[in-house]
Amino acid sequence: MAPTTHLALINVFIGDIQGGLGPFLGTWLAEAGSWSPARVGLVTTLVGFGTLLLSGPFGALVDRVGRPRWLIAAACAAILAGTLLLLPARAFAFVFTAQLLAAAGGTLLLPAVTALTLGIVGKDRFPSQQGRNQAFNHVGILIAAGAITLGTARFGPAIAFWVLGLMAMLAIAAALATPASAWSQRRAVGWKEDEAKDGAKDGKKEEDAPQRASIRTVLGDRRLLVLACALTLFNLGSGGMLSLLGQKLVATAVSATHWTAIYVMVAQLTMVPVALFAGSLADRRGRRKLLLAAFAVLPVRAALSAFVDDPTWLILAEILDGVASGIVGVAVPVVVADLTWGSGRTQTALGTVNAVQGVGGALSAWYGGLAFGLFGWAGAFLALGAPALAALALVIWFDATPEPGRRSRRRQARTAQAAT
Repeated sequence: MAPTTHLALINVFIGDIQGGLGPFLGTWLAEAGSWSPARVGLVTTLVGFGTLLLSGPFGALVDRVGRPRWLIAAACAAILAGTLLLLPARAFAFVFTAQLLAAAGGTLLLPAVTALTLGIVGKDRFPSQQGRNQAFNHVGILIAAGAITLGTARFGPAIAFWVLGLMAMLAIAAALATPASAWSQRRAVGWKEDEAKDGAKDGKKEEDAPQRASIRTVLGDRRLLVLACALTLFNLGSGGMLSLLGQKLVATAVSATHWTAIYVMVAQLTMVPVALFAGSLADRRGRRKLLLAAFAVLPVRAALSAFVDDPTWLILAEILDGVASGIVGVAVPVVVADLTWGSGRTQTALGTVNAVQGVGGALSAWYGGLAFGLFGWAGAFLALGAPALAALALVIWFDATPEPGRRSRRRQARTAQAAT
């Protein structure tokens, strides 16, 4: 079996488990433990901010340890253990600990899978492979959601635990079955490969490895900072939009749960072809254009959500969600790899960027609720679309990708004029 086939299987199986129980957590705690929405929200928020603190250090761990297969297996085991611990859990501290363990595993998965992918296919093939990774990831989410939906009537809400547990075990098996010889640490970080020395298997320390760049140098790159700020603004607008849309449907006496489930499925289905398409376009059209397209889509989605009340037509808004999220999922790891290539700190940077942008996602629901209190439904959705315009401006006017932006082109033009 080809190593890229193992990558496909890993991404299918981890698609649903990265967020633990995700939206099913609140349902389980409410039914099994009679938890109030406020209590569920508190533990979810605390766990969310806890994982933000872990994201950067976990990326650094992946860079330093250099054993992505084993790290993927360990992450899946943590998700499995944390999720199964929720079955008997009722006390707040116990639920928080179990959920934090599962969330920590999910946080470790992204840099570990990225490192495994880079070490197998290399930098040149990474954009197209990242597109395939994301497509398989969304397929996995759809498979799990379908299994849970079909199994709930017969087995009750506990079916979510068994589906997640099965996928976690299959992900562990797929990771450990990946041929160790297919992965190269030098290929994963952009160091020159030496066949005589690059036979080290699965993270074995190689002699005479180049020195890694300092973390301060890597994280101080202005382009990386601009990218992180733009993604934070994007997530500030995007993170809470579907939740707010569900609340709007409740207020208009529409079957909110039914339509929200449809919207989630539509967005995931859209992300599959978009991820594949974005992966192939990353080299042909450039990373900057992909990010510009993703950021430009969000204000349009916000406007549709603001002024359209028919839930059928609102499916268009969630198709746009799938377009934007599908592009971002492919483009961000590719751009971070571009900006940090050869430094030995790619996963450190990726984890840090994810932590920073996660702040925007964590604040999005609060921001949308505040905007609703001030401006009503239409104003709330337009307010959520506004940060994406700021993100769009950042990417247009500043260099957030390796391709030359307006500032670079002007600087080059001034240099050329001075030379003549």
